[in-house]
Amino acid sequence: MVFISGQIALNVKGELVGADDLKAQTVQAFENLKAVLAASGATFGDVVKFGYFVKNYDPAKVAVIRSVRDSYLPKGQPPPASTLVGVQSLFRDDVLIEIEAIAVVPQ
Repeated sequence: MVFISGQIALNVKGELVGADDLKAQTVQAFENLKAVLAASGATFGDVVKFGYFVKNYDPAKVAVIRSVRDSYLPKGQPPPASTLVGVQSLFRDDVLIEIEAIAVVPQ
């Protein structure tokens, strides 16, 4: 099993991607998840659970997050279980989303 702690929208230079743009930040967080999964010998097809922490949550944000998530998941496979928690703030004021994941890597 691979447990990936919260990934945010920082690129490899440590710069925030997509200030004030939930979709851009979600894409970068998924890119970071993709890199960690690959380093662990896993893919998005191995993910069994996502956890989302969304700053100033409102229901309209779910569609944005799902559209990005669906672009990373294997086609024809149901999405993994997930939990979305709306939060007042994250560790930095400019971070809008943090995503964690659990993957089961076949042996």
